[in-house]
Amino acid sequence: MLGILLNDASYEQDIRELLMAFYPGESFAHEEKDGVTFYIEGNYEEESGIFSLKIRDQGRLADEKSFVVRYENRLETKTAIKRELYGMLQNQTKKTLPWGTLTGIRPVKIALTRLEQGWEEEDIRSFMKTVYLTSEEKTALSLEIAKRERQLLASVDYEKGYSLYVGIPFCPTTCLYCSFTSFPIGVWGKKVPLYLNALFKELDYVAEKMKGRPLDTIYFGGGTPTSLKAGELDALLTKIEDTFDLSTVKEFTVEAGRPDSITKEKLDTLRAHGITRISINPQTMKQATLDLIGRLHTVEMVKEKFILARNLGFDNINMDLIVGLPEENLDDVRETMEEVKALAPDSVTVHSLAIKRAARLNMFRERYANLKIENTQEMIALTARYTREMGLLPYYLYRQKNMAGNFENVGYAAPDKACIYNILIMEEKQTIVAVGAGTTTKVLFPGGRIERAENVKDVSQYIERIGEMIERKRKLLED
Repeated sequence: MLGILLNDASYEQDIRELLMAFYPGESFAHEEKDGVTFYIEGNYEEESGIFSLKIRDQGRLADEKSFVVRYENRLETKTAIKRELYGMLQNQTKKTLPWGTLTGIRPVKIALTRLEQGWEEEDIRSFMKTVYLTSEEKTALSLEIAKRERQLLASVDYEKGYSLYVGIPFCPTTCLYCSFTSFPIGVWGKKVPLYLNALFKELDYVAEKMKGRPLDTIYFGGGTPTSLKAGELDALLTKIEDTFDLSTVKEFTVEAGRPDSITKEKLDTLRAHGITRISINPQTMKQATLDLIGRLHTVEMVKEKFILARNLGFDNINMDLIVGLPEENLDDVRETMEEVKALAPDSVTVHSLAIKRAARLNMFRERYANLKIENTQEMIALTARYTREMGLLPYYLYRQKNMAGNFENVGYAAPDKACIYNILIMEEKQTIVAVGAGTTTKVLFPGGRIERAENVKDVSQYIERIGEMIERKRKLLED
């Protein structure tokens, strides 16, 4: 356990996030207590404008820094504190973080914003290296993706347009690492009609409220949308078609996700409704890992369902992979990439494992304490090399807290196969109206202000309180 002692808590979150990057998996105390031998002390003197940082290890002063800040300028002060603390922690741990002091989920936004402001590429590289201490490799990746995002979003109407997210919170089973809103379909199947009835009411409100605004993208996520029966999928897709003007929709994604939820009848249903993009997600092609993390499908099933979708005419299929899964090493990642390469998907999203509080891997930590979790630069570089060999280029990137190896999630896609919705949700360029249990609506106001309205996660509560969920949206959308 690490200690954080501050005379002003204004920047406690920023300090904690950087500590988490250097000391993943550790917990934090905010007072001197038994068992805490490593402390970060922060002190701001208003009269002098000096912020001082101290590291105490086993009671001794291990390092200290003092520097002048403009405390009223939050961004400038936060950046300065994290930059100085980074150097101190680097000395203590002998570690270098690939993203430097950046702990937020949208590092590409730094490069994209400056490109839109007319900055030269070399100036952006220098800025990210000097201000945030990012590595040359990650800076180059950010800039490459920012340029591609800018091209892909050129036709999107930020001001008037919007996107629609539909949450289906059901899965065949819950994976060991998962923290998303997910309920086992075997237990909750009888409540699906009630869930869809509530969802339809929310869709009716959204369609009426957003009438006249161009709908750019639609995304069915979850959970696993194909946990629904074919008839239920058909009813939901028909409702979307009957309720919304789809004439401006650029893409319609449905996460087929779990291969054990996919049938020919369901794929035929998606084809009949003109779904333009699906995702079939193995996460890994190592059977022992699939068994360990609680996925009930086999590697062969992944291949069978992918080939079935191809033969039915789907020409934009994504595959999600996770690097850093328990007990996997570089050779396992290489074997997965070989198997995926042979299938030739149109896009691949490579995730670095992130263990969140709600994941079983974290909630039952003692049970899984002996599992080896490894993610290295060699693994990440290997996935990047394979995807480029497949003709797929990086088009969006985001990060999460508690990521194994302090790396990132990257989406790679063939030309004209990138998912516009993924970019919009990451870069927060457009209003995204979300319906369903556990979803969050984000409304973009003039000047870049973003406000949110959240739906309850529990399916029963969502059904019972659907009127309240609609009212939450009403207050936000009618601002």
